[in-house]
Amino acid sequence: MINKSLVKTQITEQQPDIRNKNFDEVVLGYTNLEAIEEARRCLQCKHMPCVSGCPVGVPIPEFIHEVAEGKFEEAYRIITRENSLPAICGRVCPQENQCEGKCVRGLKGEPVGIGRLERFVADYHMKNNNEEINKMADENMPKIAVVGSGPAGLTCASELVKKGYRVTIFEALHKTGGVLSYGIPEFRLPKRLVAAEIENVKKLGVEIHTNVLVGRSITVDELIEEDYKAVFIGSGAGLPKFMNIPGENLNGVYSANEFLTRVNLMKAYEENAKTPIKVGNSVAVVGGGNVAMDAARTAKRLGAENVYIVYRRSEEELPARKEEVHHAKEEGIIFNLLNNPTGIAGENGFVKGMECIRMELGEADASGRRRPVKIPDSEFELEVQTVIMAIGQNPNPLIRQTTQGLETQSWGGIIVEESTMATSKENVYAGGDVVTGAATVILAMGAGKKAAAAIHQKLGIQ
Repeated sequence: MINKSLVKTQITEQQPDIRNKNFDEVVLGYTNLEAIEEARRCLQCKHMPCVSGCPVGVPIPEFIHEVAEGKFEEAYRIITRENSLPAICGRVCPQENQCEGKCVRGLKGEPVGIGRLERFVADYHMKNNNEEINKMADENMPKIAVVGSGPAGLTCASELVKKGYRVTIFEALHKTGGVLSYGIPEFRLPKRLVAAEIENVKKLGVEIHTNVLVGRSITVDELIEEDYKAVFIGSGAGLPKFMNIPGENLNGVYSANEFLTRVNLMKAYEENAKTPIKVGNSVAVVGGGNVAMDAARTAKRLGAENVYIVYRRSEEELPARKEEVHHAKEEGIIFNLLNNPTGIAGENGFVKGMECIRMELGEADASGRRRPVKIPDSEFELEVQTVIMAIGQNPNPLIRQTTQGLETQSWGGIIVEESTMATSKENVYAGGDVVTGAATVILAMGAGKKAAAAIHQKLGIQ
């Protein structure tokens, strides 16, 4: 008989052979009783190692204690003291590497399902709470500009508006949310939840202007001239990387960024969609991160029979979350590991295959992972009609090209002072993927929160 305290309370999910044909959410969440049962596994450690693993500092044992008592609204109030987007974080944070990775309960058995409980609390609040959110922006307070409405920008804006600042977000796209809207699929993060979280930020008094491309529609310097006392740049990393191998210009080759944007933002999977995507019978996704898993699982839902993850290292080195890899395998995604593309074959301008070579792992490289080495004479061709490149993204160069005095890395990331997120330009701050390159939602949120605190301290408003 299994000791219940050693394993997480089971969570309900759609069956794999059903969910891989629809875009409904895969994980269905806890019931009230299941959440209480899971919360009671928490040891309420005095030194709270889980909190040190949370980039936004949620008081985890405190909110879990309230869940264990059935006080779900109180738990929500505790979480949102530090985290403005709990319904999102509960779904997409890599908890296994952060809070749950430090959970003492995990030393013998499985850690407490902190992410599952955060998600439960946020969902409970959305379903059951009808309290009005009061506007907190004060017309007598300074104006702050935020570039980008992704997780970094939303967090920075909500932290500042709670202190009374007049905050305006400038979003390049026609829809808010950044990577939350265009990057993460519906089956992992329902867009109604993103919209609801953003609506809460707007109710606090944050103004959001869409279709404003900072660097083109207006520059950072012009925002400062318009009496914004500080500017936070959270514009993300939307410039895709390619491998520069033969055939990348063929029809049927996508960056993961374009592929996911067309599906998530433009609903390419709907009948009579204005921007449909034809994936064919077989699809290769190059890469091993969360974005690669999202693209592969999306391609499966679009009707591809065979979807391959092509990654040059072994499963042990896969950077994707274990849960995402597990779900992908359940849904029938085929993992072609220790393989690397060398070219894309075409016919009449369209993809007909991907040329690969087999790899083996050699000595460790600068990342600490064993370096993949080509195996001589091991070339083969994978028959596919679509290739999706999911090997990372860099920031769009527009802001750095139009902002004097803004120091950047050679690859385009904005250089910041780590403790404050201040850039080389006075009163300009930056955080999230525009600084780090493509990373996680919660790290972007942590950066936005850190920048908001630094802006408040710099402006000296009591």
